[in-house]
Amino acid sequence: MWPDLIRKAKEGGLDAIETYVFWNAHEPLRRQYDFTGNLDLIRFLKTIQDEGLYSVLRIGPYVCAEWNYGGFPVWLHNQPGIEIRTANSVYMDEMQNFTTLIVDMVKQEKLFASQGGPIILAQIENEYGNVISSYGDAGKAYMNWCANMAESLDIGIPWIMCQENDAPQPIINTCNGWYCDQFTPNNENSPKMWTENWTGWFKSWGGKDPFRTAEDLAFAVARFFQNGGTFQNYYMYHGGTNFGRTAGGPYITTSYDYDAPLNEFGSLNQPKYGHLKELHGILHSIEKTITYGNISSIDFGNSVYATIYQLNDTSSCFFGNTNTTTDATVTYQGVDYQVPAWSVSILPDCKNVVYNTAKVNTQTSVMVKKINEAEDEPASLKWSWRPQVIDDTVVLGKGQVSASQLIDQKVTNDVSDYFWYMTSVNLDKDDPIWTDDMSLRVNGTGHVVHAFVNGEYLGSQWASYGIFNYVFEKKVKFNPGNNQLTLLSATIGLQNYGARFDLIDTGLPGPIEIIGKKGDESIIKDLSKHKWSYKVGLNGLDNELVYADKKFASQWQSENLPINKMMTWYKTTFKAPLGEDPVVVDMQGLGKGLAWVNGNSLGRYWPSFIAEDGCSTKPCDYRGSYDNSKCVKNCGQPTQRWYHVPRSFMKEDDNELVLFEEFGGNPSLVNFQTIRPGSVCGSAYENRDMELSCYGRVISDIKFASFGDSQGTCGSFEKGSCEATNDALSIIQNACVGKESCTVPATESVFGSTNCGKGVSKRLLVEAVC
Repeated sequence: MWPDLIRKAKEGGLDAIETYVFWNAHEPLRRQYDFTGNLDLIRFLKTIQDEGLYSVLRIGPYVCAEWNYGGFPVWLHNQPGIEIRTANSVYMDEMQNFTTLIVDMVKQEKLFASQGGPIILAQIENEYGNVISSYGDAGKAYMNWCANMAESLDIGIPWIMCQENDAPQPIINTCNGWYCDQFTPNNENSPKMWTENWTGWFKSWGGKDPFRTAEDLAFAVARFFQNGGTFQNYYMYHGGTNFGRTAGGPYITTSYDYDAPLNEFGSLNQPKYGHLKELHGILHSIEKTITYGNISSIDFGNSVYATIYQLNDTSSCFFGNTNTTTDATVTYQGVDYQVPAWSVSILPDCKNVVYNTAKVNTQTSVMVKKINEAEDEPASLKWSWRPQVIDDTVVLGKGQVSASQLIDQKVTNDVSDYFWYMTSVNLDKDDPIWTDDMSLRVNGTGHVVHAFVNGEYLGSQWASYGIFNYVFEKKVKFNPGNNQLTLLSATIGLQNYGARFDLIDTGLPGPIEIIGKKGDESIIKDLSKHKWSYKVGLNGLDNELVYADKKFASQWQSENLPINKMMTWYKTTFKAPLGEDPVVVDMQGLGKGLAWVNGNSLGRYWPSFIAEDGCSTKPCDYRGSYDNSKCVKNCGQPTQRWYHVPRSFMKEDDNELVLFEEFGGNPSLVNFQTIRPGSVCGSAYENRDMELSCYGRVISDIKFASFGDSQGTCGSFEKGSCEATNDALSIIQNACVGKESCTVPATESVFGSTNCGKGVSKRLLVEAVC
């Protein structure tokens, strides 16, 4: 997908692609490196270069990014004597080794701008200023060491540190956030740079879908450049998918769509993509003036202000209105200009408004899912199955190692989500704890725990994003004599952010206790210091059931398909959907687990985790500061029902889907679908062109068309109080139906005069079917 994504980014008006470097992906085991396939960093940078774009290389190597363990390899945690992200020689040696490795690779290929390459900036560390106070003097010393170490690598381009107000010279400190127009660098000679403009937000299991309007995002960008900004990067412009076990959190979803201008599947997220593309074009047209021009400003009061950039005989103006409800009239050089609330108008010649952030003149695309037309019965896949053999662990308690203590799951270097804790407990009826009212109490870390006693399933528990511990407690019936207790811990991504996030417990830190209740008295037996046996992973993963050509791949059953049975493997074949549209697999009916297509991991799935309530039924108002609780969607629905299947994962003929169902579910509803625009809605203010495109398909029908003061959102437009005299519907039908795209001027010469009053902002609204 790289060339297509990069080409679309360039077409969207971007000049550079910013990327992290993920330490845990490239050095999964100490001194064992992987730069193959999708991890080929050099190939990625050269693909950017081939498209004629610049690059910003954020080496970190701590990256956050809602990525597992913040991008750190977990073996780092297990190095003797290490303290991470502070003045600790063990950590600094490892960090310098990896950073130097990356720099040397890039130098060898002559990819730094100082060598004629595309990389214009490099970043060391990441948002350390947000946590530096927690590390005291050692944190300050570490930050200065990072700067000196980076500079010693002599790459010939500037190094940056984001969110680090006291970054030492010559390191440039930069801003991250939803808005950075008020940010000021710590050195008056440093450029004002915004390394992360958050285009939306990430999603967590049980959380709502984020939505940031195109109007507000454009407003943030325009305000930044109005106030002296020189460099701005979108985080994310394309978020994509957390394939495999890369999602962090814990509880970050497999989808990392982020409501970005290019959606998870690489398609245009309209109108956000188009509205920003138009803004980028305007900014490029005045780039020289706003880079080198003299700056003056006029404060009109009531949060309305003008900024004028002047270079020789050329002037460019920004009119800003940061009111959240009140539109403003700006009088400049004898001319009145209307500036809507929470918007910026750009006048490249200080006379004519060519762009206002609140006025979207690009189409909205409503994406729909279509059945897999390559299958005769696309909703009825044929399944085989096999159980996850767990008798050795659940019944017999056989492990790989043992210890007389509870150990943190990170000791396994995070090679699997799954880690078994097993012990035996000898009880007799004379034991003080023995009663008819006994329970098992387990202190967990917020991840999933499944409990078994004497081979019988007792129960499970999990938490949600931001919860790092809970207590699982359930009544249990023990047998006189020996009892086998087995606990399966299942991680959902390791913590990726915060001061000393690397030390947050994973797995089952305990205490783990048996409680016997006798009337008002509770007697507790602490098992934490018992001899515990441990086992990493699952037999099915060890036996490589996800690969069709492996030894155990043939041992599947096709009869008596179990449903709602935990710890079960399922397998089916399917044909790749026709065409080139993005492909998703609908996991409705399943619980939680892992999925693979032709051995390629799609990531974790969890459609049974329902998103919390709290969505508003009112249309989203772009006005006012955005945060991730504003304009949310998808309440009361599965957090994530559909999962991305890249076409590069599939073959032309039969393909294989393998599922490990951890909770228990019904695979009969699973099916493959494609995603494409179902309807598109055009919007153009008066004297602008209304453009519609079905992206390779024809426009088959026009459901709504009006030129006047119509209101509403795509799919629910309504005519307003005034409208043009000509029949807008027939005009648009004649111009657009049967075509892949069309352009119609939003003018009275086309649609006739209107009876709209003075000051009414007229626009053409159209809803078309693809």
